[in-house]
Amino acid sequence: MRIVSICPSNTELLAFLDAEHLLVGIDDYSDWPKEITALPKLGPDLSIRMDELEALKPDLVLASLSVPGMEKNVDELIRRKIPHLVLNPQTLDDIGEDLLKVAGACGINAAAIHAEYMDVIEEIKTRGQQAATRPSLYWEWWPKPVFTPGNINWLSEISRMIGARNSFDDTDSANIQTDWADVLKRQPDYILLAWVGVLTAKVKPELVKKRPGWTDMKAIDHVHVMEEELYCRPSPRLIEGAIRLGKLIHPSQFEDMQLPRFIKEKQV
Repeated sequence: MRIVSICPSNTELLAFLDAEHLLVGIDDYSDWPKEITALPKLGPDLSIRMDELEALKPDLVLASLSVPGMEKNVDELIRRKIPHLVLNPQTLDDIGEDLLKVAGACGINAAAIHAEYMDVIEEIKTRGQQAATRPSLYWEWWPKPVFTPGNINWLSEISRMIGARNSFDDTDSANIQTDWADVLKRQPDYILLAWVGVLTAKVKPELVKKRPGWTDMKAIDHVHVMEEELYCRPSPRLIEGAIRLGKLIHPSQFEDMQLPRFIKEKQV
């Protein structure tokens, strides 16, 4: 098969299926595993150059509506009659189902990897349930205007799994636009910066202390820069992010937890 992936999470799904060798083109932001970065790049995920994509003659294009604005790419794939599969995961179970869905489209048996993926989720939940406290976490996807995940989102799920809670879990939405005053009012225990599309090294946590009133926030000494690629992409790499989060928030429950085999093998 000849497959094109037009967002990073779908590229990573293929990698966990050991099917990245089927890729013939990717979006500009797909960067894992490293071997795929030499493939033809077709533009940012929201501005895919469709003429170049069509010229690759793909048997299947993987798109995802978890990326806001991806609808226009899907509309163009439909207009051009290019075979495609549209994913829209919001939960870890959804991601597991997407593993099976993509595997089925590629003629791959994904039963073993899916079982391992689900097993490690249960282990994380078990460890999180043993935590004595449930601190609140403020996740920041973008600083100005402020965007943060709501309750219908994998980051709320991961927060609960490791024994914490998203401070915006009272809103049934995947994404919330709010402001600094609202965050201050909620008084989270931790501030977690995972700015979408921004390299970890370029996130400046010191800027947070310049926000009005935030120096009085109890979380101001618990500001952490989180790897965007482990928290903002709905792929099985979220498992690695969840384990790292567990070690940060509840080290006594998670300090001895190792990465599962299916992740370790891809890091070699």
